Amino acid sequence: MKVDLHDRPETVGPGAWNALHARTRLRAPFLGWTWHDEWVRAFAAGRRLELWQVTEDDGTLVALLPLVAIDAATSRFVGGADVSDYLDLICVAGREEEAWTALLAARGASAPVWELHAVPGGSPTVRALPGLAAAAGLTVDVAVEERCPILDPLPSSWETYLAGLTGKQRHELTRKIRRLDREAPDARVTAAVAPADVARRLDDFLALHRLSRVGKARFMDDRMEGFFRGVITALAGEQSARIWLLDADRGPIAAFVTLEWNGTVGLYNSGFRPECAALSPGLVLLAHVVRDAIERGKQRFDFLRGEERYKYDFGPTSEEVCAVTIRPAS
Repeated sequence: MKVDLHDRPETVGPGAWNALHARTRLRAPFLGWTWHDEWVRAFAAGRRLELWQVTEDDGTLVALLPLVAIDAATSRFVGGADVSDYLDLICVAGREEEAWTALLAARGASAPVWELHAVPGGSPTVRALPGLAAAAGLTVDVAVEERCPILDPLPSSWETYLAGLTGKQRHELTRKIRRLDREAPDARVTAAVAPADVARRLDDFLALHRLSRVGKARFMDDRMEGFFRGVITALAGEQSARIWLLDADRGPIAAFVTLEWNGTVGLYNSGFRPECAALSPGLVLLAHVVRDAIERGKQRFDFLRGEERYKYDFGPTSEEVCAVTIRPAS
């Protein structure tokens, strides 16, 4: 295998990048060309990119490891763990250990520390890399960062899903849906799917996102807004993103951005109108989103990173997300 180091994603290009992404274990949008391209535009100005490329001797692309220098001593994944729920080596499924072996040899023992955040716990990066690194004279530390609540597999019908909840979960969910129907009969669920509709409804999502919590208002600064507008609209054009809203005569009262990949619907981000909190508009809207995923035959609903209590009202199980740090052996 051959390893090359580049400083621009354009060296690979969207065609080859996405062809590789389609052959990976994890096909989430966070690892695709669109996400990386928009992230670099929004956040990488003035920062050194390190795009490690692993190819066969005939030039066939096997793996990509996109890193960005944080300082002289540390590099992290392009994509940023603050906006990307999953990140990892982008590699042909089944060839991860070969690719990592080549990358560790090319990296050398004195290279900057690689801090790899948001790696799924089941990835070969978590399971196999410590042993591979030891053989290369390096040390790997693995720590659980967060957990993702997940419904997997989704049942064949909404009625079957409800029957699988605990009695308390089922009662609370149906009670809150009925209460909103009773107290806000004008409320209606809207899904923006087409890119033009997504671009238009992003204004409503961003307003609700900022309103819902002080920390979210700080998070959604001008640069972050630019990233959201670019990446969500572009992914809608790839049929990988939707905006869900609970609209009412007074205006939207709750909103979600969802991402889709490989039979999965992921709950990416949210917002709601605080003065309507007593009606649980976010939870009611989320019930519609889960039901839609079931009715469209999706196999998996991923609430993505964060263990907020409302997610567990839907009866998921948790999967770990890890930080993997590669450094010289001490």
